[in-house]
Amino acid sequence: MSEILIIEDNDEINGLLKELLINAGYDVKQAFSEPEGLLYFSSGTYALILLDLMLPGMAGESVLAKIRETSEVPVIIISAKTDMDGKVLLLQTGADDYITKPFDMREVLARVELQLKRKGTTAKGQIVYQELHLDSENHLITINGTPLSFTRQEFAIMELLMKHPDKIYSKQELYELAWEECYIGEDKTLNVHISNIRKKIKLYSEREYIETVWGIGFRLKK
Repeated sequence: MSEILIIEDNDEINGLLKELLINAGYDVKQAFSEPEGLLYFSSGTYALILLDLMLPGMAGESVLAKIRETSEVPVIIISAKTDMDGKVLLLQTGADDYITKPFDMREVLARVELQLKRKGTTAKGQIVYQELHLDSENHLITINGTPLSFTRQEFAIMELLMKHPDKIYSKQELYELAWEECYIGEDKTLNVHISNIRKKIKLYSEREYIETVWGIGFRLKK
C-alpha cells in the first residue's frame, strides 16, 4: 500500500499523527513545510494526505490547489480554523474532509479509514475492491471471504489492477510487470491468464471484474 503523507508544521502534532497511523498499520511520510510537502507529493504515490492549513511559506489552501492540479488523492484538512464558510469552500474546491483542532485521535483514524475505504485501500498490504480482498503479504485474494486459487502471474495481474483501478494497463505493461520478462508482442499467454482469472471469479460472483479496453489493454471494471 502507498504511504500516507502528513503535511503539518507542528512537530508534536505531526509526530502524534505519525504514531497513530503507524500503529494502525499504515506507512507514513512526514513533511513539516509547504516546499517539503509538495516535494514529497510530486516524487511519490500516496493513498491519502493529511494537510494542515497554517503552513509557513504557503497557505494550506494553495497547497491543496497545487495537489488538485494533478491528483485526486484523498486530502483531509486539519486546522484550528472553525469558520463554516471556509470549511465549505475547502470542501467545494477539492478537500475530501475537514477535521478541526484540537481533535480526538480516534476521530482522525476513523476519518482516514473512511476515505481509504472509499478508495479501496486499507491497512498495509491490503486492498479491497467491491467483493475482492487482496492480501499481498499472504499472497491471497478472496471474494466475499472465499479464497481464489490464482497462479503467481494471475495474482500479480490482479494486484496491479486493484492497486490502480482507474488505470488502463497495456498488454505490454501487464506482461512485463507480471512475468518480469520483456514483452515481444505475443498476446496469447496474457489472454489465457485473463480468461482464467475471469472464470475463477465467475464461480463465486456475477460481477465482471476485468474490462477489455479494445486497442489499449485491460483495467478493472467500475
